[in-house]
Amino acid sequence: MSLYTVVSLDTSQQTLITYTWFSLSWENDFITWNPNNFCGIDYILIRGENLWIPDMYIYEMTEADDKNTVIPYFRIESNGTIKSDKPLRIISSCNIEIFKFPFDIQICNLTFGPYVHTEKDIIMIPRSNSLEVHKNSLDIFVTKGDWTLLDVAVSNNSIDFGGDTFSKVTYMVTIKRASVVYIINLIIPACFLVLLDIASMFIQMGTEERLGFKVTIVLGFSVLLLILNDMVPNSDSPPVLGIFCTISLAVMVISIIGSIITNYMLTLSSTQPNVPQWIKIWILKRLARVLLFKIPLQHQHLVVHVDTDKDLKERDDKLDIERRDKQNGSVKVTLEVKLLKRLLFEVLQIHRELNLSKMEEKAKSEWYLAALIVDRLVLFMYLCIVFVMFTIVIIVWAK
Repeated sequence: MSLYTVVSLDTSQQTLITYTWFSLSWENDFITWNPNNFCGIDYILIRGENLWIPDMYIYEMTEADDKNTVIPYFRIESNGTIKSDKPLRIISSCNIEIFKFPFDIQICNLTFGPYVHTEKDIIMIPRSNSLEVHKNSLDIFVTKGDWTLLDVAVSNNSIDFGGDTFSKVTYMVTIKRASVVYIINLIIPACFLVLLDIASMFIQMGTEERLGFKVTIVLGFSVLLLILNDMVPNSDSPPVLGIFCTISLAVMVISIIGSIITNYMLTLSSTQPNVPQWIKIWILKRLARVLLFKIPLQHQHLVVHVDTDKDLKERDDKLDIERRDKQNGSVKVTLEVKLLKRLLFEVLQIHRELNLSKMEEKAKSEWYLAALIVDRLVLFMYLCIVFVMFTIVIIVWAK
């Protein structure tokens, strides 16, 4: 047998369709003659209705094919050797593994043997060894671009069935998928989208451009997954490429959620003047230490006393009473003293406004630092997951 081409490999039905050139010969001692007695004729071609033909069956065949070319003629040589050469279109079962798609290698067997006659009647012997079969198959093999022939090996063994032993010849066909199309259309665009999403993490926080850009990348990646669904063969066990794309999409969605959280924290900086204590402890202190963030926090300045108008008036009244007690009420308050009191009041008002502004700026700074730490945490998780997935995929494909 020589393999001519691989038509298709259906992973959903686990079937292989191939074209082969099949050659069968056997000895018949009752059909011999001397070519010298018959004008030097050493072979003849006759139809096979009047010949004994060994029953031949392909054990992996799943269905009969009516598209096979019918060649009814057999070659009979003078020494009794009968030969039958014909092309076969074989639809056979094959255990297909697509975990390494698109760098998968499939091994399918084609086993030829009798269906009725046991080993006592017919003994199957391969005409050529594995090296010759492989060479002949490579010489005539025609690829359709989907599969490349790697090897064709032949073995001769027996099978026991129902107490009877049947002789058989097995051809082990090894083919490899042509992966260039999938690399260009799937793998490279997926890697580019992942790298773009990682780069989008460095866009300034709190801007609409960052969130809109990330959503656009997720939509593009979803379209790529739809294309992947059409190109990846169907199987119960998903390929490692599909797992990688699914995890990458999940990480992209998580990064979008992280961007929403950071935008919300920056919004709180303008509405909530004080940062909650749990954020100071778990994010600004502990998480920042884990991520090696150096934040110069000054805890003694977290609480700043601010004088109110009431405090200022009470202070003025107290000063007036003390001054009156010292002067025993005999000295009249001059205009300059009143002006100094008014100036002191204005200075205290400015001091209070500066303290309030300082507290607001400190709160905004703490909210910004907390948002920055959360954003870098998402980026760190993103890089770790993508790096682990890239490593696993490369190891699986390299084996």
